[in-house]
Amino acid sequence: MPSMATIENNTNSNIQLAESIKQQANEAFKGNKFNQAIDLYTKAIELNSENAVYWANRAFSHTKLEEYGSAIQDASKAVEIDPKYSKGYYRRGAAYLAMGKFKEALKDFQQVKRICPNDPDASKKLKECEKAVMKLKFEEAISVPTSEKQSVAESIDYRTIDVESQYTGAKIEGDVVTLDFVKKMMDDFKNQKFLHKRYAFQIVLQTREILMALPSLVDINVPEGKHFTVCGDVHGQFYDLLNIFELNGLPSEENPYLFNGDFVDRGSFSVEVILTLFAFKCMSPSAIHLARGNHESKSMNKIYGFEGEVRSKLSDKFVELFAEVFCHLPLAHVINEKIFVVHGGLFSTDGVKLSDIRAIDRFCEPPEEGLMCEILWSDPQPNPGRGPSKRGVGLSFGGDVTKRFLKDNNLDLVVRSHEVKDEGYEIDHDGKLITVFSAPNYCDQMGNKGAFIRFEAPTMEPKIVTFSAVPHPDVKPMAYASNFLRMFN
Repeated sequence: MPSMATIENNTNSNIQLAESIKQQANEAFKGNKFNQAIDLYTKAIELNSENAVYWANRAFSHTKLEEYGSAIQDASKAVEIDPKYSKGYYRRGAAYLAMGKFKEALKDFQQVKRICPNDPDASKKLKECEKAVMKLKFEEAISVPTSEKQSVAESIDYRTIDVESQYTGAKIEGDVVTLDFVKKMMDDFKNQKFLHKRYAFQIVLQTREILMALPSLVDINVPEGKHFTVCGDVHGQFYDLLNIFELNGLPSEENPYLFNGDFVDRGSFSVEVILTLFAFKCMSPSAIHLARGNHESKSMNKIYGFEGEVRSKLSDKFVELFAEVFCHLPLAHVINEKIFVVHGGLFSTDGVKLSDIRAIDRFCEPPEEGLMCEILWSDPQPNPGRGPSKRGVGLSFGGDVTKRFLKDNNLDLVVRSHEVKDEGYEIDHDGKLITVFSAPNYCDQMGNKGAFIRFEAPTMEPKIVTFSAVPHPDVKPMAYASNFLRMFN
């Protein structure tokens, strides 16, 4: 049996080693290697689980990877270990803010202020959070029940909007969106010129009419000898979208695309991205397919920049219009009856059939649970079975879940997006699931590649193409995001 002295020496040795590993983790964090930082903080915690700093630092790393559920768990552990550790409350409050849970965040920032009454930074963040909660309460007080809401789109007649004689940008002649118009518009956007609101309204309203007629699950047929391209998240990175078209060609009936959600937010050229994708949809509905992501929602757009960008570049009316049109986006696509494509992932229960997805009433803001929520938010995990979501919404699902879903629906492959990957893609679940992410150097800091997947009929074998980020004008990501969120990024 070891002596007390031996136990004490071992404990001291573990504490010293944990501190050394923490320093390595800090360096990884500074280098934006957040997954590596998490692994190292985890090792430090295994050696000394009673150090609140390790838990709070790992929480911050999870926040950087948008794993807000895990961040909240770690920060909660930090304040459990040390109830007077202000940074634990701070990290948890930041994660709550990122999830749009302003009231929970406010409680944590109030606690930070109590612990650090003379800290000007804590006071500033508390004031911003108080403003956000007050605004939320006001919006709730004046909100109209969904059943009583009038369509914003039906109140707009773009034909009555005059185009000033000095306007030299892209113009739609009559009702038809042509390739020449889309090319001119993209070129204007590339040179940081805006599209006239008349034509912006026309594009969004025409897209709404097309999307309204689609089912919640869209079947796509790729004829023999033809190809089809699937792209993942673009997140307002317009210049990288242009690069995809440079590498793979513009959308057309002969070169069709599916963009798999999260067109907007984070990147500060989201208006340019969404108008470009919508314009191609108007030009040729079969040339481009669009799926809803978790960021095509009011709550996300309010926090992560799209709402602010739309107000700045277009108008308040467009904020309402985009929110309405996003509710018309389909939730899933099946290509050649074999490839299932959704933004997030699979489900909390077995036995979900394609007919269940077709039957989803999608014309609403995403709910916090159920099939629609899981389609938009879920992530794969390496272990079998199901687990809690790292994000705090949806769930994590294993390879056995993927294989049962494919077998139940006579499918071969799941393609999803939703997660940044170092190489722009990742193949999981014994090749039965591919994640594709098309925003390289995400938020100008992650250093990842982007990717897209080309399928050619009849084999429909995935060919993955990766690419690096291209330069863009000096407008930082999140430039239009809420003040309080920008303070944490």
